[in-house]
Amino acid sequence: MQASVMLSPAEVRQRVEDFTREYLRDKSPATVGTYRRSLSEFQRWVGRNHPRFAFTVENVRDYKTYLTKVRGLHEVSVSTYLTALRRLCQYLVDIGQLAENPAKEVKGNRRPAAHSREVLTLAETQRLIASLDPESQIEKRDAAMLFAMLFAGLSEIELIRADVGDLEQTLLGWYLRVQGKGRSAKDQQVPIDPPVMERIRVYLDSRGRIKPEDPLFVSHGHRSDGSRLNTRSVRSRINGYLTNAGIKRPGVTPHSLTHTAALLWLHDGLDVSEVKKRMRHGTLDTTMIYFRQQGLLTGGADGSGNPVSQSQSPQRREPRRRV
Repeated sequence: MQASVMLSPAEVRQRVEDFTREYLRDKSPATVGTYRRSLSEFQRWVGRNHPRFAFTVENVRDYKTYLTKVRGLHEVSVSTYLTALRRLCQYLVDIGQLAENPAKEVKGNRRPAAHSREVLTLAETQRLIASLDPESQIEKRDAAMLFAMLFAGLSEIELIRADVGDLEQTLLGWYLRVQGKGRSAKDQQVPIDPPVMERIRVYLDSRGRIKPEDPLFVSHGHRSDGSRLNTRSVRSRINGYLTNAGIKRPGVTPHSLTHTAALLWLHDGLDVSEVKKRMRHGTLDTTMIYFRQQGLLTGGADGSGNPVSQSQSPQRREPRRRV
């Protein structure tokens, strides 16, 4: 079959189904979901515009124009959609149904030079830590999560997937085995520095008897006590602390804490290659985005550039809803 073969929308749909079943069978549910959504958009576009579709460079360019100009998608989303199409085309090449991959000639939009989520400044990080008052079990849990994000670079999804048994102590210190975004197994290790581990230990001690298979962070609400937290609950809790500390603003999200971790490590003199390893970046280019943003740490509302203490004395704050 040549690259210019004409396919009906039904035939394109069948090729996508074959690709999803064969190529994605070992991928994580999140990755499969991303490809399905991206290729569903491609199928809709084919069905509306091409009674007979050819996998050509020109048609792939037309599809990119549609995503950019008609759909008005963000440049990152356009790149994601084109990546899915590129993998589909490569699959068709691999099984001998296309002579070459036309999508290789159509590049995605350039990766943004800065992260869309804002990071916290040193002064804001201090205020956030000072706002903690871990007296109740819920507050001890929240403090452990905040420290894990801000000083270990863990994401929301990594926190909720973590089990007690994923914590491991080695001669080099404590680590947490994590299943990152797009992964199907807990095959990465995240260093857990002593101040973070201390917060986690205080929280786990408050739970009494625990088993290795228990979730690391659980709900302590009246109806859901002991069940694994979900991302919505984590975001709600973290947003509450950001608001209480007076640092919640457009662009600042719970994931901002994870981004801030990289800047704090660089500010403390950690080598870029070590930051790349800790953040589990695929390329050094991604880490270099943080390297170029180091100045954001000292650009806070009060301009403070004071060091951040992970054991800042707490201040009183308003009570929150149980979760």
